Amino acid sequence: MRTLYLLLLSMAVSGLPAQLVFPAEIDAPEDYAPVEEVMPPSPLRLQTLFIGGIDLVQTTATYGNDANQTNAKEWHDFIGFTPDTTTESLGWISVNHESIYRDDRIGDGGGMTVFRVERDEESGDLNILDQNLEDGRAGKFFNVDFVNTVGETGMNCGGISSIVDGRIWTAEEWFRDDNASINYGNFSNYNQYDPAPVSYPSAVGFDENSVGSGINQGVRDLRPFPVDAPEFPFIDGDTIAKYENFNWMVEIDPRQAKAVRKQYNWGRQGFEGGVVSADNKYIYLGVDATPAFFLRFEADTPGDFTQGTLSVYKHDAEEKWVELNNNSARNVLNLDSLSIEAGATMFNRNEWVAIDPTTGIVYWTETGRDYPAGAWRDEAEAGAVVAPHHAARAAAQGENITALSDEYWDYYGRVMQYDPETEEISVKIEGGPYFNESPSQTNYPDKHLSNPDGLNVMTIDEQQFLVICEDLNGETFGRMPAENGSGGSGVRNRMCELYLLPITDGTATVDDLIRITVTPVGAEITGAIPTPDGKSLLVNSQHPSSENPFPYNHSLTFAIHGFDELTTTSLLPPSGVDEAVGLEIYPNPTLQTVFLNRRQDVALYNQTGQRLRVFRNVTQIDVSDLPSGAYYLRSDEGQLVKLIKH
Repeated sequence: MRTLYLLLLSMAVSGLPAQLVFPAEIDAPEDYAPVEEVMPPSPLRLQTLFIGGIDLVQTTATYGNDANQTNAKEWHDFIGFTPDTTTESLGWISVNHESIYRDDRIGDGGGMTVFRVERDEESGDLNILDQNLEDGRAGKFFNVDFVNTVGETGMNCGGISSIVDGRIWTAEEWFRDDNASINYGNFSNYNQYDPAPVSYPSAVGFDENSVGSGINQGVRDLRPFPVDAPEFPFIDGDTIAKYENFNWMVEIDPRQAKAVRKQYNWGRQGFEGGVVSADNKYIYLGVDATPAFFLRFEADTPGDFTQGTLSVYKHDAEEKWVELNNNSARNVLNLDSLSIEAGATMFNRNEWVAIDPTTGIVYWTETGRDYPAGAWRDEAEAGAVVAPHHAARAAAQGENITALSDEYWDYYGRVMQYDPETEEISVKIEGGPYFNESPSQTNYPDKHLSNPDGLNVMTIDEQQFLVICEDLNGETFGRMPAENGSGGSGVRNRMCELYLLPITDGTATVDDLIRITVTPVGAEITGAIPTPDGKSLLVNSQHPSSENPFPYNHSLTFAIHGFDELTTTSLLPPSGVDEAVGLEIYPNPTLQTVFLNRRQDVALYNQTGQRLRVFRNVTQIDVSDLPSGAYYLRSDEGQLVKLIKH
């Protein structure tokens, strides 16, 4: 059925005769209203909390410099939330910086900023509170000290925000294989730290001093690193290559803005995400790589994650979790080799991981890579196995295509789910729909899920929803409308979307998605996490185009307030509609989506009768970007319905 739907959709958007059903203009008398539906205003509103490159963070004494303050790093990615167990505030927000430039005050490589918030009872906004930390720092925003505690970090990307107690880990995704690669800059001395003063990066991205330029980047201190980790005697006291001290999960204390430990017993990987089970016993880990392996750490004592068993998932084994020996430095430094030897299941870029606390089901984003087979073949020859959904997708793409064929594509990725009760893995929602050539904006589908990355679970009106963030791998094959693509160099034109997906039994489709927001041009949308009171969703806009107006030319952490005022009837299609009639629409009320009584083609016109856009083969349309006013929806049979948007 899904294959047929995709085929029909592709024909509809490419066929010129179908466009002629909807004239460019219609007669729309001001008093015409045989059917009129009113869409109330959305209760959701936005508040900017933290601006990268602009807001000042309080720093510790670093690289011989006194404690001071400086502009925060940019490229906001992960957001963690640690609830306040007192009544003094709502809690602490932790924000990763995926930037990797050198900085004498914050520290080379990546970074992290924390701040404390309270709920304003009158406005509903979040107020950022002044704090005094144990190390003497005072202010609103604080840089997490990695340099003086566990060594620098590289590209702080995703992480873990425990649903049990708000413990925070930051992920060092930026996997490197030698010291030259972690230096990543035009520096003459690759062997020791150069204490000479450096210029600070520009606050605005995409210029000669920014994180995207290759200038003023990297980690300068490349001396061998002495490990000081008494919790892990198998590596404590060892001296490892500097680059080997990167790519770990790193626990931090957000209350005091300092690192606690690099989690050496979970192994060295290009970690992106992870989640803690509700019983505080298991950690499920996502690795952003191809091949990627699905990892689980089981604590000997719940809540103590320094002692326990590390395992990798193997779908075709009787015992699906295969234990890995994580009690030697050699093994944790070469975890991929252990997973391959165990015949583990291979995935395609496992990134963020989330858990539904009401069911215990674990979800993660498999972001995808256009052609993964070349990265799987050597590991397959060594014993690793391809995930069964990839084998099935490859077979559907052609008679002689397998998951190890060069022709096998995985442009859009998907969201996966793991049921701890059955230990089975399945696809929750596939990305797409598929396009061989990107349609124009006029013919672009109302919803297209491309390369899901950030992921979380949120309760709205007592129902569970997945919160899905996009991070596009490219602009081709329909990942963006044709006007936004530019052969790989159009990253500044990309626009990533944030979706809600109702969590129900079985597999979902793109039709089930509910769009919440879209980022400024050029930005990845990421980090989405609800506040503990369920009223707000915290979101990051990462690396936007510098051509955007302020503050949208900077990485931002913002809050979307008003989720406690939403109802499921405003988000989900109505039940009991009459599919026999030509065209009926249902605000009922609605957040920003107009539901149709059956799948059909419709066109949207403004109050003067000018056609604004055409929607093909849809059951719902998103009108969130339209200004307030009167509009007309016209079916392919010529029926008009007037829509009033407040």
